[in-house]
Amino acid sequence: MIRKAVIPAAGLGTRFLPATKAQPKEMLPIIDRPTIQYVVQEAVDSGIEDILIITGKGKRAIEDHFDRNYELEERLEEKEDQMLLNEMRRLSDMANIHYVRQRQLNGLGDAIRYARHHVGNEAFAVLLGDTIMDAVIPVTQQLLDTYEQYGGSVIAVEEVPHEKVNRYGIVGGSALSDRIMALDQLVEKPAVNEAPSNLAIAGRYVLTPGIFAALDQTEMGKNGELQLTDAMQLLLRRENLYAHRIEGKRHDIGNKLDFLKTTVEFALKRPEFAEPFRRFLKEITADQ
Repeated sequence: MIRKAVIPAAGLGTRFLPATKAQPKEMLPIIDRPTIQYVVQEAVDSGIEDILIITGKGKRAIEDHFDRNYELEERLEEKEDQMLLNEMRRLSDMANIHYVRQRQLNGLGDAIRYARHHVGNEAFAVLLGDTIMDAVIPVTQQLLDTYEQYGGSVIAVEEVPHEKVNRYGIVGGSALSDRIMALDQLVEKPAVNEAPSNLAIAGRYVLTPGIFAALDQTEMGKNGELQLTDAMQLLLRRENLYAHRIEGKRHDIGNKLDFLKTTVEFALKRPEFAEPFRRFLKEITADQ
């Protein structure tokens, strides 16, 4: 049984400057909830309440968000806003959240190494802090189910256009079912004509503790960073790895256009916004 999750959230968010100069990109809101709250909620909805967030300089707002704010709670009590008061209190009670700082930004693989002492000799889930999954069954839960069935590390993947495979980590292997593949290749941003498939790594993982030895033995890769994909290639020589094609939609909040699209899609799902917002969109698009 997987009991712990790790959320890397130490990146600088340079693609969102100047908005991220003084606040973490993971705190950029989708309507009224910061991105990382959706990520933590996914872990909790998957039955995991022990969460380690890998942070860095300038990320204190993440810790404050999941902490109690007694002054704010008192003000809400005075205003008799019980619904909002309960929501604020739930934030600090939704999980046991721990924090550790990545001292240097040396890549996702390096960030995962900081989880070694927290997870110990247990398999654990990894959820990227700038990626929201919209799914009926939480994507992390989907991976946990596959891990329970097959017993090896599991990588979430999704289909991408063939001409865009050079933007992603791509997997290859043999199908075990409609959604599960036994892996024999992992390639970080391959050339279009060299990609083993069009299945891209999608920001969710279940990893065995063997990943730490693999990370220790992996050299710095693209962009001078320790790439998690490179370490998983090494792990693949020692253990079975599986890919799970996700049921749901991945929203990458790491770029501005997808951030805007995500905000629109989530607004259209909110009952209080859906109809007036849909009318507004029709009005402004009709004028273009």
